[in-house]
Amino acid sequence: MGLNLQEKQAVVAEVGAQVAQAQTIVLAEYRGIEVGDITRLRASARKSGVYFHVLKNTLARRAVQGTPFEALAEKMVGPLVYSISADPVAAAKVVHEFAKTNDKLVIKAGAMAGSVMSADEVKVLAAIPSRNELIARLMATMNATTSKFVRTLAAIRDKNEGATAAA
Repeated sequence: MGLNLQEKQAVVAEVGAQVAQAQTIVLAEYRGIEVGDITRLRASARKSGVYFHVLKNTLARRAVQGTPFEALAEKMVGPLVYSISADPVAAAKVVHEFAKTNDKLVIKAGAMAGSVMSADEVKVLAAIPSRNELIARLMATMNATTSKFVRTLAAIRDKNEGATAAA
């Protein structure tokens, strides 16, 4: 049963709100994927903060109209699942990781900051560490540097205390 006009407008408004906050959109064909697999993929997307939905392409085209993702509209053909994220890497990473274990999910295209990406470019984007991973690496580096600095100061203090005690 199809959606009535009000339901369609609500879907376009909901998707449009997600697109307005988005850094990345990834389109993937889901033909032949079992419901349990899609459910796992949805859970993974939700955990990563990715808006993940199967949408009618006509409604998705309306939602991206007038946005930096408008050029992606020509790629919206066939049974697609839409992954939209505010994190520049999250949508690509979620879809790519799942596609590695399930060959029925095929990445078709993506868009980022007004430029359309091919499936191969989406895979390259997925290989980039996420914002959280980069922050964790930075914190680990800062922690290691700080602890080394503290140990150096303690060694200097101990050396100075030894010199004053000997004098």
